Amino acid sequence: MKRFHIAIGVADIARSIEDYSARLGVAPCVVVPGEYALWRTEALNLSIRRTGEAAGALRHLGWEDPSAPSFSKDTDVNGIVWEHFNAEQQDREIFETWPQASGVLV
Repeated sequence: MKRFHIAIGVADIARSIEDYSARLGVAPCVVVPGEYALWRTEALNLSIRRTGEAAGALRHLGWEDPSAPSFSKDTDVNGIVWEHFNAEQQDREIFETWPQASGVLV
């Protein structure tokens, strides 16, 4: 099953983890303290990344799709970046970017 992916920029990772965990009813499956967090629910893949001045801004949208053969991205007519990937590809990117990340690989 595909999960809709939303990536947003935040100013404070710890406060955002607390807020979004309460909203989603689940803790993030991956955390990089002070930098990044990822939640996977049945229908949603939500990631947050510390961006400072761009807090609250949409970073990109996309789909976590188990049938995606490789990571891809394109831009829609409104300039929004859309990514298409499977969970293993996303996990690999996270742990290559932040080897200190804690969480569960799919």
